[in-house]
Amino acid sequence: MLTIAIVVVHAVVSLALILLILLHSGRGGGLSDMFGGGVGASAAGSTVMERNLDRITVMVAVVFMFTSTILTIRLQP
Repeated sequence: MLTIAIVVVHAVVSLALILLILLHSGRGGGLSDMFGGGVGASAAGSTVMERNLDRITVMVAVVFMFTSTILTIRLQP
């Protein structure tokens, strides 16, 4: 039962990680500009939205690595 819960969390985190990575701006601006990442709002080359997006992405990536490790340990024969 616990393994099923971890798999569900892992799937949700995987989709969230994909979405968050797609929201990051590339060379030409990206989707993060839609949510307040305009040129006028930049501070030291990075907007507050971009920095928060970076922090959230890192946290979700850590959860992804944690669930991957737990699933690897639990699913060994």
